[in-house]
Amino acid sequence: MTVLAGVASRDITPPAGAAMSGFAARETPATGVHDSLLVHALVVGDTALVTVDVVGLHEDDCAEIRARCGLPPDHVVVHATHTHGGPVSMRGRLGDPLDEAWLATVVRACAESVAEASARREPVSATAGYGGRPAVARNRRRPGGPVDDEVPVVLLRRSDGSLLAGVVSYACHPVVLGADNTLFTADYPGVVRRVMAERLGGGPVLFVTGCAGDANTGHTAAASISTAASADRTFEACERVGKRIAAAGLALTPRDRATRPGARPAVAAVASEVRLELDVPDRTALLADLERWEQDAAEADSAHRALRHCWIGWGRGLLDHPHPRSAAGHLARVTVLRWDEAMLVALPGEPFAAAAHEIREHAARKQPDATVLVAGYSNGCPGYLPTSEEYPHGGYEVCDAHRYYGMPGPFSAGSSEALVKHARQLLDRVL
Repeated sequence: MTVLAGVASRDITPPAGAAMSGFAARETPATGVHDSLLVHALVVGDTALVTVDVVGLHEDDCAEIRARCGLPPDHVVVHATHTHGGPVSMRGRLGDPLDEAWLATVVRACAESVAEASARREPVSATAGYGGRPAVARNRRRPGGPVDDEVPVVLLRRSDGSLLAGVVSYACHPVVLGADNTLFTADYPGVVRRVMAERLGGGPVLFVTGCAGDANTGHTAAASISTAASADRTFEACERVGKRIAAAGLALTPRDRATRPGARPAVAAVASEVRLELDVPDRTALLADLERWEQDAAEADSAHRALRHCWIGWGRGLLDHPHPRSAAGHLARVTVLRWDEAMLVALPGEPFAAAAHEIREHAARKQPDATVLVAGYSNGCPGYLPTSEEYPHGGYEVCDAHRYYGMPGPFSAGSSEALVKHARQLLDRVL
């Protein structure tokens, strides 16, 4: 089936000296650039996917991008690749200070890229399927825990067979580089894009980070509370990981297309919001935590002291501006884009691998030949969304990460399930 599509990109790399995001233990600003941070915009019909090489974007900025890009706002997904080698990119979240002037250029670059891609649309056909399984991702919370090792791929080709653009997805935290790195980098997603584009010999390849909240290449979250160098977290390691995932993507096996009664539109989009609850600590508990953190900070090494100071700043801010526990909630946007037999299910924040499994299995029951990309970090990044079964295990993602995220509390147990249920309902409208 033929669709109209266009693609465009912009470089958004800030200069050296900007504050970096992704590790509370890293207090050193960027000292240079290893590889460029990019915006890519792919427009298919009247829908768009915008990928941005930052750790996250606030939902308010995503909304502004959607409003400015000239397409129906509900048809646009703004996705952060979640590199931890980029600048501070969200107000009040994941570090400071934020360069507002630079952020304004990012918003403008996203909108301009969509406009350019829209103007350059041309007829293409979509091929979609799953590549090989690279076995890169590891559950970082517990050995043997779930991961999503699928590599869904979408290729958009002109009638002469040349590639207009591609999309590839994998669910693994872009934290091959650790807190010791002070060079701007797209981390392994940049390698995947480069290698696949070179091998496919055409236009750019966009990378979409999947539900990677509980997955990385094999270290715990606690291992990142250090600025010491690690032999496993180097640019050479990043190159190896990226090439392995790229090789899996290039081993694409297109899905057999079934003939179904009742033709569906080649391109479709649905989006809506669901309210998720937050667990806000009471004042007594918060005061006790603050006292303990201040004692810890006085005795800690520099990396752990930086982390405790982050928590202390969060706690004092919450005391100064208390959040009513009865009104603690967050509106989470879910978007589903259909491009022929490919489905992009875009979720906010940092969902866990189990969410992707459930959504993909639901789609397979409805349409076995569908290729389903389940993305996190889309249209806003307010924090981790563990499944309910993970809460008893505690850990950074359940108990601590909301402080670095500047949220008044962690998401309540059941939030991931509510998000997935909402995504399934939207999928049913386009399958």
